[in-house]
Amino acid sequence: MREPEILTRSIDIATVEHEVDAVVDEVSTETTRLRVERAGIPVAAIVSIKDLKRLKQLDQERAERWRVLEAMRAPFRNVPTEEIEREAEKAVAEVRAEMRAERAAAAVAAMP
Repeated sequence: MREPEILTRSIDIATVEHEVDAVVDEVSTETTRLRVERAGIPVAAIVSIKDLKRLKQLDQERAERWRVLEAMRAPFRNVPTEEIEREAEKAVAEVRAEMRAERAAAAVAAMP
């Protein structure tokens, strides 16, 4: 079963101030996200607790990906960028050559 589509709509901050109970009720249904605007400029958002938990989870996943990237970078911290790029290009060229050789061998093997 598909989750219902969540509507995002804009609301002026003055409306939020005067109708806070209604605004909270609307967002708590988990079907609406509100983009709060001041003088037509988006300044904040009001989301459900479910959305807030999802944002926190995404933040944690992003932080973990950065930790992995930093761990991968650490051994190369003192290696010049140009050298890393040269070695990467060399590795890609080697893999492509191996793949071409494998395809050529497979083509020869498939011939009657």
